Amino acid sequence: MHILAVLVGLFSAAAAVVSWKTGDNIVLLLAGVGFLCAFTTYQSRTISTFLQIFAAIFAIETVIFGIVFLISEIGLWPASLEEYELPESLPLTVAIFGILVHAISFIPVVRSMTRIADRYFDTSADTRARIWPFPTFGAPERRLAIAMVVLLIVINQAQVGMNLRLSFFNRDWFNAIQNKDAPTFWSQLFTVFTPWAFLFIASTVLEFVVTSTLIIRWRRWLTGNYVNRWLGAHTHYRMSLAGGAADNPDQRISEDINCFIDGGQIGDGIYSFSILLISNLSSLVSFAMLLWDLSANFTLPYTTIAVPGFLFWVALIYAGVGTLVTHLIGHPLVRLSFERLRYEADFRFSLARLREYAEQVALLSGEPTEKVSLTARFGAIVKNYFEIIVCRKNLTAFTASYGQLSPIIPFVVAAPFYFAGKITLGIMTQTATAFGSVNDALTFFVTYYVSLADFKAVLDRLTSFDLAIENAKTPGFAPKASADTQAARKNLDIEALDLRLPDGREIVEGVSLRLAANEPVLLTGPSGSGKSTFFRAISGIWPYACGAITLPADADILLLPQRPYIPIGTLRAAVTYPAKPDRYDGAAMLGALRAAKLDDVMGELDSDDNWQQRLSGGEQQRLAIARAILAKPDWLFLDEATSAMDEMMEAEIYEILARKLPGTTIVSIGHRASLAQFHERRIEMRPAGAGVFSVAETAFKPAE
Repeated sequence: MHILAVLVGLFSAAAAVVSWKTGDNIVLLLAGVGFLCAFTTYQSRTISTFLQIFAAIFAIETVIFGIVFLISEIGLWPASLEEYELPESLPLTVAIFGILVHAISFIPVVRSMTRIADRYFDTSADTRARIWPFPTFGAPERRLAIAMVVLLIVINQAQVGMNLRLSFFNRDWFNAIQNKDAPTFWSQLFTVFTPWAFLFIASTVLEFVVTSTLIIRWRRWLTGNYVNRWLGAHTHYRMSLAGGAADNPDQRISEDINCFIDGGQIGDGIYSFSILLISNLSSLVSFAMLLWDLSANFTLPYTTIAVPGFLFWVALIYAGVGTLVTHLIGHPLVRLSFERLRYEADFRFSLARLREYAEQVALLSGEPTEKVSLTARFGAIVKNYFEIIVCRKNLTAFTASYGQLSPIIPFVVAAPFYFAGKITLGIMTQTATAFGSVNDALTFFVTYYVSLADFKAVLDRLTSFDLAIENAKTPGFAPKASADTQAARKNLDIEALDLRLPDGREIVEGVSLRLAANEPVLLTGPSGSGKSTFFRAISGIWPYACGAITLPADADILLLPQRPYIPIGTLRAAVTYPAKPDRYDGAAMLGALRAAKLDDVMGELDSDDNWQQRLSGGEQQRLAIARAILAKPDWLFLDEATSAMDEMMEAEIYEILARKLPGTTIVSIGHRASLAQFHERRIEMRPAGAGVFSVAETAFKPAE
């Protein structure tokens, strides 16, 4: 950006010299704006990377268009190319755009948008890509993304130029029709319209391909970024404990990211709005100058008072009133759209949860209650939907009326001049086209208000999701590794450990004990006394604690909960989870399943099924035991991991674990007295106050 700033500054200095020699105030204005553009370009290194792309493009265009304009201004432009001489407004316009890019970077909502977008354009990741018909090549992802954005901006600006050129074709063609000039009619059709129309079509196809490629690559990268941050360091679990505003993270990752980039179901995303806004601004400036020239001699209706650029002022006032009224009518849509996304996600989550717990609901005959719950959740969707209908009804009534009047106004204003013979039919239609383009650009917020409201709701959801992720990453309690000594590798030490619930209530206090390697321990206590929370603190996922837990150096620790997680897929993937299936050979998997008493499913390693629903509770727990047998951890914590089995099966499983995992220290939570025979030490959670528990040693003699 520094080099670009210097180039813009040098051009501005050249413009100042030309202005001094020619006395042209427009060139002097261009020099002044150019110096300001050079300053903002230099300062652009401090703004968003996404916005820097636009600032760089406008700085380059300021130099290129400005030099071409100065060549024309000093009389060096070839006479044969006089028809293609650049308008004096073009370099001035792009310089102003460059300044505006820097200015909008300080708007809070723009900062929120670019904070998310910049992650992709700042990534250091490498990628592979292919541009037909060339072979695949490697490049940094950010450079490829920036190149696609630059190309798309240039294409959109070129399309504005094509539309401007076609407006002149439109003028000459209708004049030929009015004058019954057949040669000019056919000449304009085949030598002007046809090549420019086909060029426009080609640019549209190219734009579609590049846009689609950019969007899917951007979405792939940003989705991966959110997934990694959400799953990293147990953040997803901490967020679920904390609750808060980040509801339905699945929807935020799967749908909101797509809507943020591409628009998805809401219509338009950050790409569309940013490129579309640039296109509208370019169209506004180009056609505004044309409209000003076309209506330079127009007078106020039924008067002789001439108003320079009369139709431009009509379009400006008309668009301003339309934008203000649209905002007054439609501003509740932002809140309603945010609520709609949440209600829809809540309803889908309830349906998915009902499917997951179908058996439990059926056993309890809970279907009537579920119907009431689902009806209530869908009722919130319906209520919100009708509120949106009311708001959009009023908005649609206004925008439809506005849209019907817009094409008529320029004809109504220009008609008296046409009927008086002061302008031709071609100029009248060109005036209407220019007025429509200016009005469309000025009424950007009227046209896209609903999509903008939906986009703002998506932006708010992603912003709050980001905040929840960062809050969940706030340093909390975590176990530490001991010194790598022979003694330290044998013990797990807990010192003055206090555990709290997410709401701040203390549940366990003053726990200090040592768990020795190869000494099986049984932890007992009443329900709600913090036994599972204690295990979660040892595993490192419970953040609400203080004190110290020192883990054996390089120890491999595995915790099996009461209800294991079994992913949908093959049995091979389920039994090796979280490791990849290819980590173990088939014989090891079959041996683990046989040891876990799952002989009935041993022949279905490659069967793809929902094993969470297919297996009974006891079978699910035995599948988790098979995982432990495969993993062979140094320490195995069983949080009532055999509670769904009968006592005989439970005893067999403990005997198998002792035989298959002789080097593993087992620490169990359980209530059955029969578990005592498999442990050498017992610890009990005992009341230490109102709702608070502590640990006490309990002597027992293991069964012979």
